[in-house]
Formats: sequence, structure tokens, C-alpha cells
Amino acid sequence: MYLAHFGLSEMPFGITPDTQFIYAGSSHQSALNTLLVAHQTGEGFIKVTGEVGTGKTLLCRRFLAQLDSNTVAAYIPNPMQEPRALLTSVAEEFGAVVGNDAAFLIKSLNRRLLELAAEGKQALLCIDEAQTIPPLSLESIRLLSNLETEKRKLLQIVLFGQPELDEKLAAPSARQLLQRIVFHHDIAPLPKRELQAYLDHRMQVAGHRGESVFLPSATRLIHRHSAGTPRLVNILAHKALLAAWGEGRHRVTATMVRRAAADTQGAKHPRWWQLSF
Repeated sequence: MYLAHFGLSEMPFGITPDTQFIYAGSSHQSALNTLLVAHQTGEGFIKVTGEVGTGKTLLCRRFLAQLDSNTVAAYIPNPMQEPRALLTSVAEEFGAVVGNDAAFLIKSLNRRLLELAAEGKQALLCIDEAQTIPPLSLESIRLLSNLETEKRKLLQIVLFGQPELDEKLAAPSARQLLQRIVFHHDIAPLPKRELQAYLDHRMQVAGHRGESVFLPSATRLIHRHSAGTPRLVNILAHKALLAAWGEGRHRVTATMVRRAAADTQGAKHPRWWQLSF
């Protein structure tokens, strides 16, 4: 496609989370700092929320990559399972013996977590797409947080989810879990002031050298049509690069971004009075 045209070795704006392209924007860095500080306490639940496409999965991978060898981490990408299935997934992640009922699974997990604690290890469970957890399964996860010694919790749990997770936790049936959330962070979209650096960073990681491919007017329009949501930014930037390549040009213009936005169903089209100047 346009790789050779722009001197790239790989696609710079894929929508699959790739830690190689991590851009340490202010909101993501703040979220990561919150996770790292919270992890040091070893207590309770941690909750990270963000709208669709704001990079929660990428943040989770970034967080897991920074954990030291004293942490044994489990990652559940799809928690939309009934209680026994979800507990089985957690048990398998930590290497516990798997059984046929929830009570056995919790006992088995407790034994395994005690073994890890005896080895000086801290157990951490990261659950992505946490807004999809069924209510009964959410209660099972809460019960896991009861596993403890006289000194500390045996398991720390991090929930990554869309804003619907807050709605689920606001239900009376989830109030015990809600009270156990010690740290939380809401991921904000990319601010307008950071978007140029974000675009240039991804282009440079992909191999581009030289001046910015995206003109300032194009960058402003990308922000307008994406509202700073990284996934939408990537889609619009990719399509705008295709347009530039098709015209044999090496800079992306506002006109190219407009065409990309018109071709993208999820793009925002704010009225003039909704814009910030």
C-alpha cells in the first residue's frame, strides 16, 4: 500500500493494541502511575474505565509489562462467563487445580495463592472488558478478594472496563464490591494539544523520517472528527494516508481528512457551536 511511499517498514495506525507504538500521553501516563502505585499497596480492587477505543487494553498490556518478577499476574480478556467458568479461567491462569464446582475452585485457588505468598510472590488478576461480567460472576470475583492471610490480601484485582462498568457497580447487589475499590482512574481522550505528537510518534516508530506528514490543519480535523479517541484517530489517519498516497503526495491535508471522515461510520461530525476553538 503506502509503506514505501512514506518510507515506512510497517503500518503505523493499526487498531490492534501494539505496545511497540505506545504513546505516553498525559491521561495514559496518569492511569499507569495510578496502577503502579496501587499495585504497591497490594490492597483491594483497582478500577480503570474509559470509553470505547481509548486504549484500555493497551494500558493493561503496558502495566503488565512493567511488573517485576515478584508479581504473578493473570489476565482474563473475556470475562463474560458464568461463575464456575470464570473461576475456572482464573484458576488455570494461576496454575491451581481445577474442579467441577465453585466451592472447590475457590479452595484450590486459596491453596495456590497461599503457596505464592509463601514464595514471596504477589498475585494480581487483571480483567479486561469488565463491564461484560454477569452479576453472579461479579460476586464470585468479589469473593476471591476475601482470600487473605492475617497480614495481607492474597489477590489484588484490577478491572478494566467501559463506563457501563460504573453503572453495573452502582447496583445495590454490587455495593460490597464497590466499597472495596481503593483506586480508580478514568481514561480521557487525547487532548488536542497532544494529537500532533501522537501522530508523529506512530509514524516515526513505523520508520518515517523527516518532517511531519500531517499538516496542522489536517491534525485539527482529525481531532474534530475523532474527539481524541485513539482508535478513531488511527482509522482516520490510515485513510488519510491512503488518500495522500493515491494522489502521489507526501503530506496529508485537511481535504484528505474530510474524505476519510465521510467514509468512517464512527467519525464525529460536530456542529460549529459544539466545537472548542
